[in-house]
Amino acid sequence: MTIDAPAAPRSADPRSFLFVLGSSRPGGNTEILARAAAEALPPGTAQQWVDLAGLALPDFQDGRHEAGERIGGDAEDLLRDATLAATDVVLASPLYWYTLSAHTKRYLDYWSGWLGEDGLDFKARMAGCTLWGVTAMADREHAAADGLVTTLTHSAAYLGMRFGGVLFGSGSKPGDVRRDTDALARARTFLAGEAPLARFSYERVPMGV
Repeated sequence: MTIDAPAAPRSADPRSFLFVLGSSRPGGNTEILARAAAEALPPGTAQQWVDLAGLALPDFQDGRHEAGERIGGDAEDLLRDATLAATDVVLASPLYWYTLSAHTKRYLDYWSGWLGEDGLDFKARMAGCTLWGVTAMADREHAAADGLVTTLTHSAAYLGMRFGGVLFGSGSKPGDVRRDTDALARARTFLAGEAPLARFSYERVPMGV
């Protein structure tokens, strides 16, 4: 399912956001937090929302080293086109077993197929774009989400993208995150400004950067 933001006056913000919802439950804590961050964007900023749970997207089949052309379905085409049209991709995934949800991980698996798609130039077109993460979790220690953060950081680094970090919220039962006033306050500025270029965790940052 794709949900377009309501019409609004054109913004001076040249960015275009794709919000990818990766929860198995609609209207969950992670989505609430992501929408709070989106509401703080300048009026008229282009937004597209995709709920992965509402897409008939099969598990990714890796055919990069097989003969013949890989044929995608309508759901994959929608995701690929939306991803390439965005300057900023926001992955809103709850923390499931200390990493991304299955829906979100499947979406990233499809990036592997797009990397090998003839004429798409996926890596070159994603370079310079920005990846962001939003997650809600029951654990109040952000270190519990290190696996999720590493996955997003390294994925962005591989493609030459910028990485804006992860917006954390606390919540288990539906609506719990609304009581996390610190997370809601961070949401108001989370998507503002330019994010740094993503780097692998083993890379040494050059002096002066």
